[in-house]
Amino acid sequence: MAYVPEQSRYQKMPYRHAGHSGLKLPAMSLGLWHNFGDDVPLQRQRDIIHRAFDLGITHFDLANNYGPPFGSAELNFGQHFARDLRPFRDELVIATKAGYDMWSGPYGSGGSRKHVMASLDQSLMRMGLDHVDIFYSHRVDVDTPLEETMDALVATHRSGKARYVGISSYSPERTREAARLLSGAGVPLLVHQASYSMFNRWIEDSLLDTLADVGAGCVGFSPLGQGLLTDRYLAGIPEGSRAAQGKSLNPGLLHEEMLDRIRGLNDIAAGRGQTLAQLALAWALRDDRMTSLVLGASSVEQLEQNVRALDRLDFTSDELDAIDGLAVESGINLWKRSSEA
Repeated sequence: MAYVPEQSRYQKMPYRHAGHSGLKLPAMSLGLWHNFGDDVPLQRQRDIIHRAFDLGITHFDLANNYGPPFGSAELNFGQHFARDLRPFRDELVIATKAGYDMWSGPYGSGGSRKHVMASLDQSLMRMGLDHVDIFYSHRVDVDTPLEETMDALVATHRSGKARYVGISSYSPERTREAARLLSGAGVPLLVHQASYSMFNRWIEDSLLDTLADVGAGCVGFSPLGQGLLTDRYLAGIPEGSRAAQGKSLNPGLLHEEMLDRIRGLNDIAAGRGQTLAQLALAWALRDDRMTSLVLGASSVEQLEQNVRALDRLDFTSDELDAIDGLAVESGINLWKRSSEA
């Protein structure tokens, strides 16, 4: 049966300009880092993608090595696109990235022109596309001159294979230099994708100011702090969680002081009529310089619950003060080394 999206989908989602560009992104985007590899049934993936579009989520965020295994998220998305989304291609913003480990040998990662351009060609083949809307340098590569990496992004833009270009996990200083190099070639920096949550507030120091100066937007990923900012850990570490499996969340972070902070934030959320996750997402969107948040979703129900954060985006000064007392840096930024390189 052919997929027919909801007619009211664009009435449900606020859209924000990406920096000074004309492109608007939904306040919440769907990320395919987890839950879209070969370890998840295709029908569950399909249901999540359908519901996301029905809710007005037009931005789908991928990278070359999302899976598992590497590349499988793009391959699977390509199947869903061919089966359901191709008629709506011009209503979608599809993003992918290059930079982290992808294939064997000296050219399978990094920021060289060789890797960046070959990776995009592979990504387009896996997804069955002739272009992506946003193509990112996924990380800083200290072994490659920044000029070379930005030149590769410019080349993908000029070839028509990328409508816009972005960077991810760059320091404010490198962000400013990247924007200068791109602008000098006539290609604006559209967005910076950065980790951001109540427990990972590094972008507030100067990155948001830098992005405002250069006219780029900010797309936040991991806004739920790798699952810390949900009700999952209120009573400790449950079996099957990321912390229990030692995936992207260090169980050592869940000490009693951290759990007290999580419970305190949960109390604030309850007072607002929200879940902890909804509070965390609404809080991460409180600054107009935030263009969008990338959400992961393991089920339709989880996606729907999190999108409901948009129902209550207002905060009183007392609420923000109370949150600031609990929302402190907690050592969960897995990408800090890249941003400071």
